[in-house]
Amino acid sequence: MDYVSLVFVSHSADIVKGLKALLYEMQPAVTIGIAGGEEDGGIGTNAFDIKTALESVHSPKGTVILFDLGSALINAELAIEMLADPLNIRIADAPLLEGGYSAVVEAGFGSDVDKVVEAAEKAKEMQKVHRS
Repeated sequence: MDYVSLVFVSHSADIVKGLKALLYEMQPAVTIGIAGGEEDGGIGTNAFDIKTALESVHSPKGTVILFDLGSALINAELAIEMLADPLNIRIADAPLLEGGYSAVVEAGFGSDVDKVVEAAEKAKEMQKVHRS
């Protein structure tokens, strides 16, 4: 079965490596690509690295990108523009960790790209602590 794939983009390579490891434990059938940090180990994002990650996880069902901070969005959009076939790639407006968790679970159900984006974006509404 083909699944929607995921790409996580962060200014920190350690963050996306850890997130990929965590979510792979939960759903090993879903392919996850990562792009984070600069070549010299510094903080940042790079459109070429994101493009490479997108190409490495291509799925006929689509790919969903989740990112951490503003310039990661700009570089993700640029990476999509650089692809020969950018169809069926979506960027989720979602928190990286909680959205990534929701996305990998939904993708693991075999859902389409729109449902995976929706699941990721619903994570913004997640209440982690109940206050009375």
